[in-house]
Amino acid sequence: MADTSEIDPDLVRSYKFPETTFTYTERDVVLYALGVGACARDAVDADELKYVYHEDGQQFVQVLPTFAALFSQGSIGFELPGLQFNPRLLLHGQQYIELHKPFPSSGCIYNKVSLAGLHDKGKAAILEIEAKSYEKDSGELLCMNRMTVFLRGAGGFSKSSQPYSYTNYSSNKVSAVEIPKSQPFTVFEDCTQPSQALLYRLAGDYNPLHSDPMVAKIAGFSRPILHGLCTLGFAVRAIIKCICRGDPNLVKSISARFLLHVYPGETLITEMWLEDLRVIYQVKVKERNRAVLSGSVDVHRLTSAL
Repeated sequence: MADTSEIDPDLVRSYKFPETTFTYTERDVVLYALGVGACARDAVDADELKYVYHEDGQQFVQVLPTFAALFSQGSIGFELPGLQFNPRLLLHGQQYIELHKPFPSSGCIYNKVSLAGLHDKGKAAILEIEAKSYEKDSGELLCMNRMTVFLRGAGGFSKSSQPYSYTNYSSNKVSAVEIPKSQPFTVFEDCTQPSQALLYRLAGDYNPLHSDPMVAKIAGFSRPILHGLCTLGFAVRAIIKCICRGDPNLVKSISARFLLHVYPGETLITEMWLEDLRVIYQVKVKERNRAVLSGSVDVHRLTSAL
């Protein structure tokens, strides 16, 4: 457990994150798409081949909107001055992605990172980090990521009777999602592969929890687990296929709450409900009948086919 005497919220708030860059190629885009299951069931899937191949004279591959989560991956660090915690007790709680324009199939991105929130929950601290990603050449804003993590054992640092809570959102459009009691508008079933985490890790997340059996066992799992952002990629890909009729550019924003781990090889069932221009979704693991992910996706418009 962290030594709470070393947790200084004023020091955390005063920290200035360095600006970082992220360069990617079309190969990275294709590897990511394969990592989140594109074309896994059908190598010539009419909705998904464009993510991995130049189809029908198409000049570039298209980029899945959840690829945005990778832009700030290397620039968001949680070892901040004034905040001490055991990294093994870190849990990825939520992810929010706001999309401002379609991503090029290759490019150089620079990120401006800031502290979006810090909250004392007694037995844990909640840390929120926000990253705005800009196209380096044009300076145009491409997207914004906000990551929420739970730092177990790092709470109890408030110096007054009121629990410490700091919030500084550049955009506060995230709202709590309640899963409807009604039948879903549509449901999509997809199978992850036993090697899914080994493939997805090539996108840049080399945490051994997803590849090393001994590390997974120490963490309390029977075997390595799938990356939460990989599960999110499966869910949003399902929504694009079922609601957006294969058009990734219809996605405006994505919010996700990670509920439970997924083992590679398990079957994911994505349930979707339509509320105007918002898709409420929930992902369940078929084999265990457990919800593992929930959230919403806002779209610019609905396709005429719906």
